[in-house]
Amino acid sequence: MSYKIVVDSCCELQEQYKKDDRFCIVPLRLEVGDYKVTDDETFDQKEFLAQVAASSQCPKSACPSPEKYREAYDGNAEEVYVVTLSSHLSGSYNSAEAGKDMYLEKYGGKKIHVVDSESASCGETQLAMYIMQCKEAGLSFEDTVKKVETFKRRMRTYFVLDNLETLRKNGRLTGVKALVASALNIKPVMVGTFGTIEQKGQAIGTNKALAKMADSLVADVPESRERTLMISHCNCPERAQYMRSLMEKRASYKDVVIMDTAGVSSMYANDGGVIVTL
Repeated sequence: MSYKIVVDSCCELQEQYKKDDRFCIVPLRLEVGDYKVTDDETFDQKEFLAQVAASSQCPKSACPSPEKYREAYDGNAEEVYVVTLSSHLSGSYNSAEAGKDMYLEKYGGKKIHVVDSESASCGETQLAMYIMQCKEAGLSFEDTVKKVETFKRRMRTYFVLDNLETLRKNGRLTGVKALVASALNIKPVMVGTFGTIEQKGQAIGTNKALAKMADSLVADVPESRERTLMISHCNCPERAQYMRSLMEKRASYKDVVIMDTAGVSSMYANDGGVIVTL
């Protein structure tokens, strides 16, 4: 059966998939004070980061409306799979579900499954790519849904950020002393656990924190040979390559993908942030 994979704009997609008819991106809106921008192909990361650095106000995002999702479900695809930001971080999941109800009430006849990624950034990408893998292997809608929900439980998302202030000010951190950590150059190693953010460890300096993140991730996912290692970075390709080298010294992977963060991920990761999923 024909299928479509709908993602919100926190999901980083490789260039070839942005132009692939099987994929559709529903953008969030970003704002920093009076500066407002749509997180789509017009997003300018350099300009956005400059606005964030110059503003005393915390950047914020606005999730897509249910109508935007309903529109994304249109088309000839008989099956639609939707991957959204964690419902603990955004209203995107709820909008996607409401859009599903609107579509089915008006048109019916289409199989739609919405996945709460309980993650963000390349965590969403992992799920979208896994759905594509299942469909290209010929799996049914029901089997694909079961497998992706199981895969989601086994997936791990870790990150090390230079600046935790956006997460802290938006109420996404609990029990993490962001200001103290920043002042002492202590970099927390963070992990997304079923949609919530926890501190896994910490180190003095970014490189040591990245190494600790690599140790934690490899310990968390010991069977990695059939997995794709995904690394998203916010304006720091050298760090992403360093993270890749750390991971490849510790384990083997089916593939390694490195991507620059889109708008929402750039807002939360801030300049210099590194996010890894496996």
